[in-house]
Amino acid sequence: MAQTAVVIMAKMPQAGAVKTRLCPPLAPQTAAVLYRAFLLDKIAQVRRLAQASPTIAYTPEDGRGFFAALAPDFTLIPQQGADLGERLANSFAQCFAAGYTGVLAIDSDTPTLPTDFLQQAVHLIATPQTEVVIGPTEDGGYYLIGLRALHRELFADMAWSTAAVVPETRQRAAAKGLQIAWLPPWFDIDTVEDLQRLRAMLTQTTATEPRHTRQFFLEYAS
Repeated sequence: MAQTAVVIMAKMPQAGAVKTRLCPPLAPQTAAVLYRAFLLDKIAQVRRLAQASPTIAYTPEDGRGFFAALAPDFTLIPQQGADLGERLANSFAQCFAAGYTGVLAIDSDTPTLPTDFLQQAVHLIATPQTEVVIGPTEDGGYYLIGLRALHRELFADMAWSTAAVVPETRQRAAAKGLQIAWLPPWFDIDTVEDLQRLRAMLTQTTATEPRHTRQFFLEYAS
């Protein structure tokens, strides 16, 4: 077993439950199709990582069958908790309890994130002197956080979905004397402007990945 778990924090792609900030202009069902494409691309990306155990932390509780069919080679753990902070902390706890020495939690909203960034995080969290790894997003959140031990205070009472997430996480880690390794920043897809930027980026490149997201724009975007 690889010593590092890479955990995709994932929701079932149900209309009205995912990418709601893109509605409008997208219809809720179309937004769910887009999110499913993001998921498929992120699953494919995690499969390409070396020295990593691919894992999905899923919600809702009855979504296990869906994710088992979508990623039969992934370990599946249920998300548990009232907010994102609790769900993150409990997902880390489940992975550490399973024997992993490093755990990386990643989002599913960065389809163009370079795989090299994730591979770098796998190597960093395997280094004993690295206690926290953070991959910041341009809007002040993060697309990845990695730990070598559970520190619940990094997640409790956090102003999620605001620009305060990374600065507050940095401050809390510093207060505990934790050493942070930083990955390059990237952008996630939360707003219509983000979606337009994503489409423009894919138009300007000839790479095949992210395959499913590219297919979404061919089929659904006008």
